Amino acid sequence: MQPKARHAFVPGLAALLVVAVAGCSGGSDGDGSASDSKPGGPTTATAAQPGKYRTLREACGTVSRATIKEMLPGTAALPDAQQTKAYRGTPSVTYDTDRRVGCSWKADATYASHQLVVDVERVVSYDPAVSDADRAQEVYAKQQTAADLPLPGRDDRTDGPASRTPSGSPSGKGGASDSGNGSDSGRDSDSGARTQTAPATDGATDGASDSASGTPDGLEPRVLDDLGDAAFIDDVLARSGSAAQRRTVSVVFRTSNVIVTVRYSEQPARSSAVPDSEELQEKARNLARKLVDQLNA
Repeated sequence: MQPKARHAFVPGLAALLVVAVAGCSGGSDGDGSASDSKPGGPTTATAAQPGKYRTLREACGTVSRATIKEMLPGTAALPDAQQTKAYRGTPSVTYDTDRRVGCSWKADATYASHQLVVDVERVVSYDPAVSDADRAQEVYAKQQTAADLPLPGRDDRTDGPASRTPSGSPSGKGGASDSGNGSDSGRDSDSGARTQTAPATDGATDGASDSASGTPDGLEPRVLDDLGDAAFIDDVLARSGSAAQRRTVSVVFRTSNVIVTVRYSEQPARSSAVPDSEELQEKARNLARKLVDQLNA
């Protein structure tokens, strides 16, 4: 009789185990998603938006022949073959033309030398939580900080000789003194281009900033509110080794994930002449507006 009792007990134990297992698995809310309540379970993350721009145009083709002729008047006097080369420009050496392109143009006239540089950078964020446009804003903000723009409402010229060095410029900014602002403005007899008469100096050295003649009131380096998503303009007047004063105006703007820099400089042939800040700033800003229109087209 003992073997029969064993056969009766085993099925009963199996039935008890089935009931126990069913009771443990029945602890969910009945929606079939019990795994959702587990801590550390998978979550759905929203990736940051990619940038508006996925590629870049060839930089030397972004500036028209008419604009180059206006900004580099010396090209009009060159022989045909040299004119063609000057208008074509020299592309910058880059390793990824989908990420960065640039071009430069240069021409010498009897009264001054001019140079124009356009640099275009497409910023890509490798952080899925940061969009390309936000990353570009971070890069742009660093460039603006490096330019060390004067604070709104403060005249840095009253703080003594200029000493700041804008980003990408080996020389400091020239802050104008009262005597510098009072200098007479005129036109260069060789070209009709606007110039200013430089005040006497005591032997400036290479790369030394000119603290006696700088940017006129209202044209100081500043933030611009009419270009792209963010923009600023810088204006550097410095003396080169030839003792002629060279003015470089830089307009930097961002639109979405692209940052564009327009750098326009003039160095007169006469050491007593000072490049006109208003004229250079106006031409550089006009070109920047055209580039914004191209990007938005």
